[in-house]
Amino acid sequence: MAHQTVGHGGTGLLDACSGPVIEPAPTCPVEITLALLRGRWTPLVLREFLHRPTRSYTELAQGLTALSDKVLSERLTQLTQAGVLSRERSPGWPPRVRYTLTDRGHDLLPVLQALWDWGTGAPALPARSTSGET
Repeated sequence: MAHQTVGHGGTGLLDACSGPVIEPAPTCPVEITLALLRGRWTPLVLREFLHRPTRSYTELAQGLTALSDKVLSERLTQLTQAGVLSRERSPGWPPRVRYTLTDRGHDLLPVLQALWDWGTGAPALPARSTSGET
């Protein structure tokens, strides 16, 4: 009798990872997700939207006080381009911009929860310097 893995339905990650891997494929769903979550502050920016799905830039900056304006702008652009956030600019002066978590963004909650759960059992990382925070 052949060995069967309990709970393995025969599709997805394990089947996609057969054969030799020379380099990560840009079409791999895991690589796509990791690329989206890249950057030290990305999960914390997402957390802000999971608490309240619509935020202004100012509200985000006030909630993430240690984050520079440059990095916050980069993360918002990254998440908007990935379809995780939508960006709406109101007419008038000064310009008012609101960001809203999309359905695709809400789908990241179990991913972030799984990362949290895994990280709670891992040893802490050494402190990092804040000088190259991109």
